[in-house]
Amino acid sequence: MHPLPPRLDAGSPYPLGSSFTGLGVNFAIFSAHAERIELCLYDPGGKREIARFDLPECTDEVWHGFLPDARPGLLYGYRAHGRYAPDEGHRFNRHKLLLDPYARRLFGAVRWTDALYGYRVGSSRDDLSFDRRDSAAAMPKAVVTADAFDWSGDVRPRTPWSETIIYEAHAKGLTKLLADATPNERGTFAALSHPKVIAHLQRIGVTALELLPVHAFVQDRRLQAQGLTNYWGYNTLAFFAPEARYMATGTADELRMAIRRLHAAGIEVILDVVYNHTAEGSEMGPTLSFRGLDNAIYYRAVEGDPRRCVNDTGTGNTVDLSHPRVLQLVADSLRYWAESFRVDGFRFDLGVTLGRAGNHGFDPRSGFFDVLRQDPVLNQLKLISEPWDIGPGGYQLGNHPPGFAEWNDKYRDSARRFWRGDDGLRPEFAKRISGSADLFDRRARRPWASINFVTAHDGFPLADTVSYGAKHNEANGEDNRDGSDDNNSCNWGIEGPTDDAGIQDIRDRVTRSMLTTLLASLGTPMLLGGDEFGRTQRGNNNAYCQDGPLSWFDWKALESDRGHALSDFVRRLTAIRRYYPLVRAGHFLHGEVEVAPGILDIDWFDERGDHLSGDDWQNAQGKALVMRRVRRREDGMLETVTMLMNGSPVMLPFHLPAPTHARTLVIDSADPRAPEREVGDVVEVLARAAMLIVGTHERL
Repeated sequence: MHPLPPRLDAGSPYPLGSSFTGLGVNFAIFSAHAERIELCLYDPGGKREIARFDLPECTDEVWHGFLPDARPGLLYGYRAHGRYAPDEGHRFNRHKLLLDPYARRLFGAVRWTDALYGYRVGSSRDDLSFDRRDSAAAMPKAVVTADAFDWSGDVRPRTPWSETIIYEAHAKGLTKLLADATPNERGTFAALSHPKVIAHLQRIGVTALELLPVHAFVQDRRLQAQGLTNYWGYNTLAFFAPEARYMATGTADELRMAIRRLHAAGIEVILDVVYNHTAEGSEMGPTLSFRGLDNAIYYRAVEGDPRRCVNDTGTGNTVDLSHPRVLQLVADSLRYWAESFRVDGFRFDLGVTLGRAGNHGFDPRSGFFDVLRQDPVLNQLKLISEPWDIGPGGYQLGNHPPGFAEWNDKYRDSARRFWRGDDGLRPEFAKRISGSADLFDRRARRPWASINFVTAHDGFPLADTVSYGAKHNEANGEDNRDGSDDNNSCNWGIEGPTDDAGIQDIRDRVTRSMLTTLLASLGTPMLLGGDEFGRTQRGNNNAYCQDGPLSWFDWKALESDRGHALSDFVRRLTAIRRYYPLVRAGHFLHGEVEVAPGILDIDWFDERGDHLSGDDWQNAQGKALVMRRVRRREDGMLETVTMLMNGSPVMLPFHLPAPTHARTLVIDSADPRAPEREVGDVVEVLARAAMLIVGTHERL
């Protein structure tokens, strides 16, 4: 780098962040209430400040300056001058080094010290006090970058929603125990596209890998004090920077290369993103970036009390997407990941928070949804919302706008309860496995809008859902108080592992039955990574802080006879879903269309082969259900897919409804290795078992 000039040139207010032009670096950062912003430059080790400049210009509330001859690799941070008036929502403190919200790479990590707080920790005046200690030594620095990855030849899979099968996994946990990867690559982006990982994903038939947060995040001070780790990563510090802990070589190109290889294998990549809150926590949290740049703009405040953060997220703060510059930050971040990393979609953590119009509740026509739906880049991607938060009116399943899919927890709960044998589940379960039209069939939405799942990262994995009746989170250090107490699980007689062959048999059968209904339901199925080979967390239903074997994939278990048999069962299910259009129907079926005289596009029966009457639907003891779907093929033949579900504790003979010829049993959850075979008018379905029968029939 050439000798530093005495001052910065004016530069440009756009684009935000640091931008290498070939002649130098432009710096631009938003703050509506700052009185002055300083750019601080650091030596390559990040410890010594080598220069400090005032940003010389402010245009439309964007402070900017240009440093001639500067190059990528330069380390920097900001200091914002302004009023420290918490009662008015302002928390400027020039003694605190601030991270650029648009930083694309970080050097170093947050090192916890009281100097990171804008107020004097322990003061009798709490956050109304003022701390004058410099925080630079404890702060990561932003790094100037220049993206130059060659994407030529890359082709996005663009899997239609109706053919999508999502696999949710953790970027580190997926490969940390992968012996085939080199030791330095295990648990990193580099290993995501290891041939063994790709071969496994292809074998079990998934089409999209959904990764838990990969944005740079902070390790919670409380967890570090307990010797624990923020494993899941829902504590974002930088919305543009990949998490450094997941990089074997220190370069984000690792992730780009992994995505390119996954694309070549026909697998999409979806990122779980956290824009609803930041790592700065409540008003009593540290000053790391947004709080020091413009607290009153970035965070929603309690109405009538600007000092206090709204906490609709349960994490202490709530990002205010009703402000155009904050919304711009989120849109710019999403577009960056979509274009620079070519990700194929996003899953929005606590998506309801993003759709809140200030303090006025959830609005499906809020700026956030409008921006994404009209953006020519983002509206072509898969957009998934977690449709709840803990704020007022925070449960909004089914109320998102067209173009969004939503996690359907009603599917999860009804599936678990039906297969547990709870009373009165037939009406609710029928709605969920037929696409949840009661929730989603409006505004021309399709069944794919329902993301169906029985397990996710938050909660029990499938093996634990059938092995534990209660949570066992003692390892989390909160006396088992954390995590949900309502798991709709069942241990089938013994809590945890057992050598009892009878109990293990029913657990395995229920596991396969839940997988069968999941992959044969209308909607978009999501598998929790590891469920296909029986991964366990030993009863922990909140493993957010468990960065170890409890959370990591045990590839040896996958290769065991038991693990291979279960994954092969999943492979068969996904193959059936691909092959039979009726299984993944792209439109809602309401049982109002006659495909042939007396034969509806979807219909419901009991084990006797009789249509379910109103009284039958209301019979709380009825635990057998038949769902039949029918279509007329182009050759005029009728094709049927019939799912038999016995949620009762005894074997039941099922009488198949007419038409009754040329039917093939393709899946029996009680006998996973059973070959396909022709069946007659009556089939015996074991307790807690499901069967899938397909048929081709003469023109009617």
